[in-house]
Amino acid sequence: MARLLKWAVALVAAFYLFWIGSLFALRTVNPPTTGVQIQRRIEAKLAGRSYKKRYKFVSLDRISLDLQHAVIAAEDGHFYKHHGIDWEQVEQAAEESRETGKRRRGASTITQQLVKNLFFTTYRDPVRKAFEYTLAPLADSILGKRRELELYLNIIEWAPGVYGAAAAAEYYYHTSPAKLDREQAARLAACVPSPRRRKPAWMNQYSALIMERMHQHGW
Repeated sequence: MARLLKWAVALVAAFYLFWIGSLFALRTVNPPTTGVQIQRRIEAKLAGRSYKKRYKFVSLDRISLDLQHAVIAAEDGHFYKHHGIDWEQVEQAAEESRETGKRRRGASTITQQLVKNLFFTTYRDPVRKAFEYTLAPLADSILGKRRELELYLNIIEWAPGVYGAAAAAEYYYHTSPAKLDREQAARLAACVPSPRRRKPAWMNQYSALIMERMHQHGW
């Protein structure tokens, strides 16, 4: 048992070294793929489905401010205030879970979602969540907010096989991410929680709520 535990600790340490090294590399290197993108390709292969990947990395300066603001307003309103984990939201989520007996969505930050997309999969797993909580503060410190947001907007899924703002803008609106207007941005942001089921054209109420949140932030 002691030997097995020693091997397990060594394995976890090796993973952490890999992840931390990757985060340092990602300060300047754009990822050619991610854990979630690999997951989707494997799922399609196992299901016998065709798979076409649309993925083009662009700089944050080439993504409209409206989309940047819409995604922050929708996914992580305290993005510029926390250091990877929004403990206020975690506490609120835990309290609501105790009161209602239901799991509340919304405590996961952009930083946590970035870590999940880069290194893990979409499958719910308490072990993965534990890794997220330890890696998110490191990612926030190593990458900084601007690079975190740039990576996040470029790698997240927006439809089956569609990853990142450039691919999403072209896929849904036949335009570049720099030319997305406020409403288009809000509709795209509204799809982020469930990109394989939601479509921007369906997101009337939630996109209106996101635009209201943007207004409250002064955007």
